[in-house]
Amino acid sequence: MSTLSLSETVETPHSGKYEQPTGLFINNEFVKGIEGKTFESINPSTEKPILAVHEATDKDVDVAVDAARKAFEGSWRTTTPEQRGKYLVKLADLIEQNLDQLAAIESLDNGKALSMAKLDVANSAGCLRYYGGWADKIVGKVIETNPDTFSYTRQEPIGVCAQIIPWNFPLLMWSWKIGPAIACGNTVVLKSAEQTPLSALYAAKLVKEAGFPPGVINIISGFGKTAGAALSAHMDVDKVAFTGSTAVGRAIMKAAASSNLKNVTLELGGKSPNIVFEDADIENAISWVNFGIFYNHGQCCCAGSRIYVQESIYDKFVERFKARAQQNKVGDPFAQDTFQGPQVSQLQYDRIMSYIDAGKKDGAKVEIGGERHGKEGYFIQPTIFSNVTEDMKIMQEEIFGPVCSIARFKDEADAIRLGNVTTYGLAAAVHTKNLHTAIRVSNSLKAGTVWVNQYNMLHHSLPFGGYKESGIGRELGEAALANYSQTKTVSIRLGDALF
Repeated sequence: MSTLSLSETVETPHSGKYEQPTGLFINNEFVKGIEGKTFESINPSTEKPILAVHEATDKDVDVAVDAARKAFEGSWRTTTPEQRGKYLVKLADLIEQNLDQLAAIESLDNGKALSMAKLDVANSAGCLRYYGGWADKIVGKVIETNPDTFSYTRQEPIGVCAQIIPWNFPLLMWSWKIGPAIACGNTVVLKSAEQTPLSALYAAKLVKEAGFPPGVINIISGFGKTAGAALSAHMDVDKVAFTGSTAVGRAIMKAAASSNLKNVTLELGGKSPNIVFEDADIENAISWVNFGIFYNHGQCCCAGSRIYVQESIYDKFVERFKARAQQNKVGDPFAQDTFQGPQVSQLQYDRIMSYIDAGKKDGAKVEIGGERHGKEGYFIQPTIFSNVTEDMKIMQEEIFGPVCSIARFKDEADAIRLGNVTTYGLAAAVHTKNLHTAIRVSNSLKAGTVWVNQYNMLHHSLPFGGYKESGIGRELGEAALANYSQTKTVSIRLGDALF
């Protein structure tokens, strides 16, 4: 058994000292892992450990799933939809009350700018509150077939849901997953990313405070190859939802299929086109293109990493975009004016730098950046490549960092062709003053979300998900409820016997 306690005192520059839970949150209690394993969470700004947390192995996954199953088959099954909604709204209120603390934890553990972390926390609360409102509005319907039969459908929960979230938006993904699952009446075992376990554990403390019964929401820290794999293949898990890379998504689908054929939702990678037409408001477009790629340090599945600019304005756009990107403040996430903090880990830093090296070797031109920023921390300069071709690695593969490529297009047909030359289909954007162009191009792009004259403007009421290799199913909005419910048909004979 590990000697690590179930909480440790941690200090952030923004919130001062606080008590950070370190245990696995199972049955409304923080507990140590059965095998006594722990792992460290690293501060990406300093490359130094923050603290260690308890690691879940397959044995702990069994315990958490059993807790979720007992809750689902017990009193939670008869908890009214109204009460489920009240629990979610209360949890949202508590997250808002702890906004500064949660934002500070996100900045410490993930490295994102504090100003952006505060928006994430506020949006997390908004998402939970939104699904709290949905809880008592999930209804079936009566279906007329013939006078002698009364038939209706009802929406029922799927059961025990495994949820595996990424490190780029730790608390926001926590809320995106938990909100609709609980609204529909399921129970949850959520595994946080091993790079960013801290905000998920702190929020788990609020789950108990909100009044959720034991076993309804369980939060574990662990690695994908052990805890994540155990959840994906578990015979008593009814559904798995995953946000992350396409490669891991494939592995989860295989595990789900080879075990109990569990329901699967996947929100995966992207290589999203950001298309700027010659009639666009160029300054407005540059602002959104900059935000589209460098927001969250480029660690965004829908990042606008392929920028296509109509050839008549290309040269002017490149010069102005370079100037705008160089204004992005890179540095300490707790500094008030910081826009871009460090990448999340050494592994991610090395991966991004390898793509930058590949771009250089393939003959792309570095317009700005392309190097490390500073001497400590996983910081990378905002990087813009030009002189790119469609077959280059940096144009084909998801980099997941502050790196973009910019290329010319001739006309509308060319823009659509280039936008769709990818195996991904998560998001896209169109910048134009012409409404007809905006609608035609939006309808022609094979992407789950298309923004017009903006970028990265997600909202919890708008469905989000991908075409092609960017995923299966939709998160957010009413559409997400379909991921966590199943339809039952009840048909009652009113007439006499037929046979």
